Amino acid sequence: MADFNLEDFINILDNKEVFQYLIDKKIIKEKKFLETYEYEKELHELQIQLTAIQNKVIAENKRVLIIFEGRDAAGKGGAIERLVEFLNPKKLRVVSLPKPTEEELGQWYFQRYFKQLPNAGEIVFFDRSWYNRAVVEPVFDFCTKEQYQLFLKQVNEVEELLINDGVILIKLFLTISKKEQADRLEERKTDVLKQWKIGSLDQQAQEKWDVYSKYIQELFKSTGTKKSPWIEIDTDNKKHARLEAFKIIINQIDNKERDKTEDFVKIHN
Repeated sequence: MADFNLEDFINILDNKEVFQYLIDKKIIKEKKFLETYEYEKELHELQIQLTAIQNKVIAENKRVLIIFEGRDAAGKGGAIERLVEFLNPKKLRVVSLPKPTEEELGQWYFQRYFKQLPNAGEIVFFDRSWYNRAVVEPVFDFCTKEQYQLFLKQVNEVEELLINDGVILIKLFLTISKKEQADRLEERKTDVLKQWKIGSLDQQAQEKWDVYSKYIQELFKSTGTKKSPWIEIDTDNKKHARLEAFKIIINQIDNKERDKTEDFVKIHN
């Protein structure tokens, strides 16, 4: 289907002749067009709400840290891109740290992440975080068993200190089925515009699926707490997942109870 923004959708729907012409010429499919319109409409409304929430964060000098974790190709980057699209860039940061330097390898594990914590009035998104040590590193033997166990022992205390100091911490885990992941990874290989997304570890995501699963379950069990739960979002439907991420973040920052009955959301605490 052609690439439309919300204004395009509205203009087309307001003109019945144009709408019918696009259907007749097979430029659009009516059902998919209407579904995409509803998604774009709700997305736009949520982006407005999140902008208002950011204004409150700035006015009240709140500090917000949003951690995005998940399997390869689960859609972390796409979700973050839409979350920050209309936010004030002077009061937000998206942090995606490269592998540690030799100097950082000699530091306390959390040290390089602490340099990226939010200042007053700021929202920071971690596109992967210190939880690399809970999943990716042990899967690929990038850390020792002792380092892994030490991380699990320390991380809850670290996060409790941050929360007690006033940081609003939101932890989102984007999950995906094995088949959907395989399809998306294959698409990245064949689509020239998406090949930059292929990382060296992505190639092994499928063959190490069960190993990943083992560490992910331990992640939820050991690091999901009442104060700092994991909110797991099923991303096989990217659009539903993105909208849910918005709703969760808006409600968490605004300190509201969120509906936990969605069948593609799980709370691990």
